[in-house]
Formats: sequence, C-alpha cells, structure tokens
Amino acid sequence: MDKNIIYQIINNFLIENTQLFLVDLNISADNKIVIEIDCFSGVTIQMCEDLSRYIEKNLGKNEENYELEVGSAGLTTPFKVVNQYTKNIGKEVEVYTSDGQKLIGMLKNADQNAFTIVVEKKIKPEGAKRKIVMFEELTFDYQDIKSTKYLLKV
Repeated sequence: MDKNIIYQIINNFLIENTQLFLVDLNISADNKIVIEIDCFSGVTIQMCEDLSRYIEKNLGKNEENYELEVGSAGLTTPFKVVNQYTKNIGKEVEVYTSDGQKLIGMLKNADQNAFTIVVEKKIKPEGAKRKIVMFEELTFDYQDIKSTKYLLKV
C-alpha cells in the first residue's frame, strides 16, 4: 500500500473540508490503514464516515486487500501536529520537556516553529510575609518537548 497515494487522497478530501486536519496516518505491514483526524470545532462520527467513504471510493476496495480505520485524535493523547496546538490556544495544557520538566499552563500561542504557555508561579518577594502569584510566559521549540496534551480537569 502506497502511503503517498493515501496521503494525497486525504489531502484532496481536506481541501473540501477545511476545518478538518490530518493528525496521523499509519499503514501496517498487513495493510491496515489507521487515520487520525481533528477539527477546530470537534470531530463527529459523520466526518470520520465521510472520509472513510471518500478514501474507499478513491482507493478502490478491490485493488488491494486493506483494512481502513478513521478516527479522531484522542482528547488526552499528546499533540502530534501544529494545528492541535493552534486549536487549543486559550486552554490549559500539560507540557513535558525533553529535560524532564512537567509544566501546566495556558497555551497562549503557537506557530510553525514554537509555542508559548503562561504558567502561574508563587514567589515570595524579599521582605514580604506572603507569596504572591506571578505569571510567566515560557516559549518552547517543538523539538525541545517530549509531549504536550490538553489538560482534562474533572
């Protein structure tokens, strides 16, 4: 199974459905195609079905024997593409840096090269009796991050 052909079919579908974006595409040795999509307004079952039908129509079910699975990126799974960062601007995220730090903060912005979170810090100014809350912006290059994910609060 040619990954480039499937990628092109998906891209053609995404051109018509501009809110959707591809998160991941995997093809196993036994031709199981697993596609993860996301959407700025949330993924519906209908969106997954539409993409699945589009791929089957354009790939041809009889050409090669394959299994197709289309789903949405999980809410608690790490981000894989920049669009997931963009989608979650203004929301709280959990970031694990390459050097082992765990940070929780509000995602302020993201572009192709880096993203910025705002973290809350409690510091005690010299001579003060109590700690005060300060906010600090931290910017990270994507290669300096092990993972980032949406922080689900219960």
